Amino acid sequence: MIKIKTEEEIKIMGEAGRILAEVMKKVSEMVKPGITTEELDRAAEALILSYGAKPSFKGFNGFPATLCTSVNEELVHCIPSGRVLMEGDIISLDGGAHYKGYHSDMAVTLPVGKISPEASRLIKITKKALKRGISKIRPGITFGDVGNTIQRFVESQGYGVVRDLCGHGIGENLHEEPEVANYGRRNTGDIIKKGMVFCIEPMVAQGDYHIVKAKDGYGYQTKDGSLSAHFEHTIAITKNGPMVLTE
Repeated sequence: MIKIKTEEEIKIMGEAGRILAEVMKKVSEMVKPGITTEELDRAAEALILSYGAKPSFKGFNGFPATLCTSVNEELVHCIPSGRVLMEGDIISLDGGAHYKGYHSDMAVTLPVGKISPEASRLIKITKKALKRGISKIRPGITFGDVGNTIQRFVESQGYGVVRDLCGHGIGENLHEEPEVANYGRRNTGDIIKKGMVFCIEPMVAQGDYHIVKAKDGYGYQTKDGSLSAHFEHTIAITKNGPMVLTE
């Protein structure tokens, strides 16, 4: 069952979203060659706590950290470690903030120093896929319409849309119904309604879209070892249309 939020609940979730956006902005500015993913994670946790919020991910299904830090072929959910970021890497930072009983969730993919034109294009297209998905949203269309919009754009650029992972509803729980796929057919799935809050998160592979478990045993990476990128926002459906809460 998809939970419909009140205006007051959406207001609180907007506060959680703004906190997370500020944190992610500050942590993103730290990304450079020579820093470890563990250092980024520690900074994110300290910042979230400084705003009076708590990390949503830490302890969720046993996850031991505040951020998911996924590098190059790693797609999502990888655990921060002593890994040193190198010039030319790309990294996905995925995090959540729990504030006044409600969660927010967002992800960005960033260059580490100077990256290849191919990696830069992958990041650009994945970010644009998220924007395209958001621009499609309005009450009365289906989640299949949104997924279809993302899929058609990504595949038109020669990339693969990951099928085995998806976005999700969010609120008092980090993951709620519905599942929000990044592919699909028009006019299928649940109808989007005012009061829904959910996360859209395109996950795009430079090569084949199939994935396998990452080396840390927790995250996922592309099966063929190709680069991958990931962007995510928390979206609320209001009387005026979609509102991005994590900006």
